[in-house]
Amino acid sequence: MRNLTMMTDLYQLTMMSGYVRHGMQDSRACFDLFYRRQGETTAYTLAAGLEQAIDYIKNLHFDEEDIRYLGSLGCFDEEFLRYLRTLHFTGDIWAMPEGSVVFPNEPILRVTAPIIEAQLVETALLNIIGHQTLIATKAARVVHAAGNGSVLEFGLRRAQGPDAGIYGARAAMIGGCRSTSNVLTGELFGAPVSGTHAHSWVMSFPDELTAFRAYADVFPNNCLLLVDTYDTLGSGVPHAITVFRELREKGHEPIGIRLDSGDLAFLSREARKMLDAAGFPNAKICASSDLDEEVIWDLKAQGAAIDTWGVGTRLITSKDNPALGCVYKLCAHEEDGVFVPRIKISENPIKVTNPGIKQVFRFYDKQTGKALADLIALAEEDFSSGEPLTIFHPEHTWKQTTLTEYTVRPLLVPVFLSGKQVYESPKLCDIAEFARQELDTFWAEYKRLHNPQRYKVDLSKKLYDLRASLLEQQHR
Repeated sequence: MRNLTMMTDLYQLTMMSGYVRHGMQDSRACFDLFYRRQGETTAYTLAAGLEQAIDYIKNLHFDEEDIRYLGSLGCFDEEFLRYLRTLHFTGDIWAMPEGSVVFPNEPILRVTAPIIEAQLVETALLNIIGHQTLIATKAARVVHAAGNGSVLEFGLRRAQGPDAGIYGARAAMIGGCRSTSNVLTGELFGAPVSGTHAHSWVMSFPDELTAFRAYADVFPNNCLLLVDTYDTLGSGVPHAITVFRELREKGHEPIGIRLDSGDLAFLSREARKMLDAAGFPNAKICASSDLDEEVIWDLKAQGAAIDTWGVGTRLITSKDNPALGCVYKLCAHEEDGVFVPRIKISENPIKVTNPGIKQVFRFYDKQTGKALADLIALAEEDFSSGEPLTIFHPEHTWKQTTLTEYTVRPLLVPVFLSGKQVYESPKLCDIAEFARQELDTFWAEYKRLHNPQRYKVDLSKKLYDLRASLLEQQHR
């Protein structure tokens, strides 16, 4: 477990120093971690990264080497540096389990702790949760586009650094990818790994057929051949068929072929005809080459005969939306032992925050099990009675819906209480299955790639009134 305590912005430490100087370090504060908005095409995100956030919090401490470095900056006095020597996390964290479907402005994670601790953890939590949530969401879109086809994560060589490759692959598995090429992610998290050979394998032999035979000799039960090194339809597929016949004579069945360039729709259709005619209808066709959900959607519309999709660069970097834009905002501060709601006001309406210590409730239709709406509410509110409940849009309040015949579930669960971990992270495969089940509770219109229907995320009446009263106070 790595100590990432120093993975923070300097201004966190300068504020912490100020809290100590003014005797505020023990006053408690509550912060929400959330994101403000999606792109035009994505209507939801998949929460990810909580396991790594837990590891970070558990190992939160400053080593003597850290203290010496901070002292060398000339910014901090000895009183503050002495304080850091004994600092560890003593607060509460509530969070949505990994794989939860999340919408804008909903707290993915809530930190309640002495303000000096709550301030310190901001940067790392935003980094950890924001990155993995971003990649898990991108993967879910790619998997949705692939339909019945399998998606393999191939992005390590194009990821923006080792950690982005390792944890991005983990997040991609949460989003629904079947396997990853990243061996270290497989070792660390039990993710299935997959891969065959590169063009260099073919080019290192005297000819393509010799290269294919050599690979089949080493992996007779896992033979998937890359057929586009020289001429996909003229030599690659015919040579693959020759080797497949030789394997079958020895009692082995091939896995299939991979296409990595060219017109994938045309080439896959023609390759499918050739494989079927040769007696290999079960041989799979895998495609790679700068794929994402948009390309996959178009290829399927063109009748591409592709069974498995290897997606790399555009998935691991979330190319169309390279940052989720998570924020971490103070929502309540303790005064004389009582938490007082706080609100941030901005000329940009989207940056006005929701005050108070909150919970997110999801309402489901009793008959279908499908999600009806989410309600961001104060943590002490209770909606378990099942009585009819009228909810309204937080801005366009005339848009109202009355919920009846529903069940309700609070989404934030305790992770740390008084500094002690009370939540155990599931295995990666179980998180991925939970994410799949969560997505299944939403109607297709909320998940479509283009112009998705916006899911209802409203404020409870109590939270709405609290927000309105604080805004009114600020304008007096």
